[in-house]
Amino acid sequence: MKLGLNLGYWQRNADDATETVLAAERLGYDSVWTAEAYGSDAFTPLAWYGARTSRIKLGTSVVQLSARTPAATAMTAMTLDHLTGGRLLLGVGASGPQVVEGWYGRPFAKPLARTREYVDIMRKVWRREEPVTSDGPHYPLPYPGELGKPLKLITHPLRQEIPVYLGAEGPRNVELAAEIGQGWLPLFAFPAKIEEMYGPSLAGRSPDFDIAAMVMVIISDDVRSALDGVKMMLTLYIGGMGAKHRNFHADIIGRMGFAEAAEHIQALYLAGRRDEAFRAIPDELADGISLVGPPGRIKERLEAWHKSPVTSLLVMGPRDEQSLRTVRDLVLG
Repeated sequence: MKLGLNLGYWQRNADDATETVLAAERLGYDSVWTAEAYGSDAFTPLAWYGARTSRIKLGTSVVQLSARTPAATAMTAMTLDHLTGGRLLLGVGASGPQVVEGWYGRPFAKPLARTREYVDIMRKVWRREEPVTSDGPHYPLPYPGELGKPLKLITHPLRQEIPVYLGAEGPRNVELAAEIGQGWLPLFAFPAKIEEMYGPSLAGRSPDFDIAAMVMVIISDDVRSALDGVKMMLTLYIGGMGAKHRNFHADIIGRMGFAEAAEHIQALYLAGRRDEAFRAIPDELADGISLVGPPGRIKERLEAWHKSPVTSLLVMGPRDEQSLRTVRDLVLG
């Protein structure tokens, strides 16, 4: 199993995580990842850390499709991959209707078809085999009109095949990741239930397909307090990160076997009863998707991750070098 560090969103009050990234690189972490929603973008912090490191891979978890055209994402990815010596891992995702329609002002239509078309165009850009054209309905190139003409990327990419990961939660999205991607980025993974939930979706994956699961890690002797930290995050995602009738995060919690709880949590959250929503998060759920407690407890719970199809563990939470070292020793032995 490979080990990565997921920094999440850049926040102004979180300052610069360069020292954390440098520590992760010294300790042998394979990758570091950044995220975006409707605040900071994913590429800029990654470029910042890439300029200060030399070995660690640089991943986006994830770049939102509706934020940029496929050509724009392909150009940015090519540039960053060049500047960092071929270290980019490009994670992309469709996001959800509230962000896509409310923030980017784009329709949230046919996310699977859009994703397939988007990735196909990016790969045409990087390969530079001919001027890029696409007759798909979502990103037609050239745009129908009188002045547009097919163009070819001016700069030669360092790599014609930049690894593409898909952020996916639904079974069909995961199946698409296994078909067209080099990896899958599950936001919530319950290791003992991955095969049950996604076995058929992952059946067609290649032998080197990377399942890079994000997992919150809290090293603490106070297990109760650590679990509450996980539950705080889950309260927001289940309750507020999505529309009432279309919340992909609540859906995945339901498929884990907590459908009744997810519905109750969302109802409480949307009614403004957030403390009650927090208390309604089952301990079994919070514990199942995270690694919390003293090192010995975390080591025991890592067994389920090692037995699962997960091939990369992207830890969220640890920032100081000692904690990063402890996690490394626990995960890699």
